[in-house]
Amino acid sequence: MPIYTEEDEITKYSKPCSGVREDLLLCLKATDCVKIQKRTPKDCLLSRDPSVPDNCYSLRTLFFECKRSLLDNRQRFRGRKGY
Repeated sequence: MPIYTEEDEITKYSKPCSGVREDLLLCLKATDCVKIQKRTPKDCLLSRDPSVPDNCYSLRTLFFECKRSLLDNRQRFRGRKGY
């Protein structure tokens, strides 16, 4: 998990769903697929590499749901899913 500070919240994490996106990238960068095989994180996710843990796939789903809630007008009153 990334460490959030006040300065980071104002500048780096001001976009919607950026916290989930950061967690997903950190999760993927820690896998053997990215470290040893030198593949991109996107390629590792799409190829369903066995070195990618289930936690990364759940973060991917959470990121998708968060982005989808930005387009759904019903979610404007309930708030975004995720963080």
